Amino acid sequence: MTDRKTMLAQMTRRRMLLGSAGLTVAFGMLPGSLFAQDPISVAGIYTVPVEQQWVSRIHVAAEAAAEQGLITYTFSENTANTDYPRVMREYAEQGVQLIVGEIFGVEQEAREVVLDYPDTAFLLGSSFMPDPEYPNLAVFDNYIQDASYLSGIIAGAMSETGNIGMVGGFPIPEVNRLMHAFMAGVREIKPEAEFQVSFIGSWFDPPKAKETAFAMIENGADMLYAERFGVSDAAQEKGILAIGNVIDTQSDYPDTVVASALWDFGPTLAAALARIGDGSFAADNYGLYSFMKEGGCSLAPLGTFDGKIPQDALDMVAAKQAAITSGEFTVEIDDSEPTSS
Repeated sequence: MTDRKTMLAQMTRRRMLLGSAGLTVAFGMLPGSLFAQDPISVAGIYTVPVEQQWVSRIHVAAEAAAEQGLITYTFSENTANTDYPRVMREYAEQGVQLIVGEIFGVEQEAREVVLDYPDTAFLLGSSFMPDPEYPNLAVFDNYIQDASYLSGIIAGAMSETGNIGMVGGFPIPEVNRLMHAFMAGVREIKPEAEFQVSFIGSWFDPPKAKETAFAMIENGADMLYAERFGVSDAAQEKGILAIGNVIDTQSDYPDTVVASALWDFGPTLAAALARIGDGSFAADNYGLYSFMKEGGCSLAPLGTFDGKIPQDALDMVAAKQAAITSGEFTVEIDDSEPTSS
């Protein structure tokens, strides 16, 4: 991995800018009795570095909870799928009360571990809904389609050609629904927009994502959807615009990243801690805490692009956001694999 120290510094800066206020609100909603209890022991198990977009949001939320004294927190990163069950067992054997992470590539093996440790709570990213046969396993993923849709409206307004490139990791529901929501937002402004869609087969391969994005630019794209790290680098080098995903990277690409759909894991973690605290933790779908109306996602501040986006697009974003928050408008959740048009 290139210049890990620099990437960690960037992540720390983003955490300071983006995470503190929302996480404080989320944990501030916890019952007062939880603050009086001993900290809940939490372990994170991640298959990628903690600076990777998706995992970074879990990591940042856990660190914030630890700073507030609600939890003790340790983690393992770059855990291979083949090692994941073993690491789960090691933390459970140590008496960790809550294990968080993602099991998209090791679903069945992880569930076998869960059954062996009924007194341990597991909150794991998964492509499947909760199953009462695994009563101590709650699942989640980043249902941030609301914010992705809004970012698509902005992308449609800022793209001159309507040719938009989209680079994703894998075509799994967690990625597919965000891409579809983004595309729906774009079409609100540019109904005839065309999309180039490609998946790189990795959660963390910036060079491959960059090369894929370069090919899309050569094929006419003037706007990129950066679901993976590396895409915004290609946009910056070629002088076109990009839309970010999960975290706000505009400080790193001030002339490139127009807007980003942000994921806040704080409400998800806060809900789990509250239920562990009162003894009610059970198999449940925590993905709902990522919805905009729950405070789990938002559109990043426009920052350097403030005043550069057409007002009619901003008016539409404001109206749609109000409707989403009030429940008057629902962004469609489409988990099917998106394809190029």
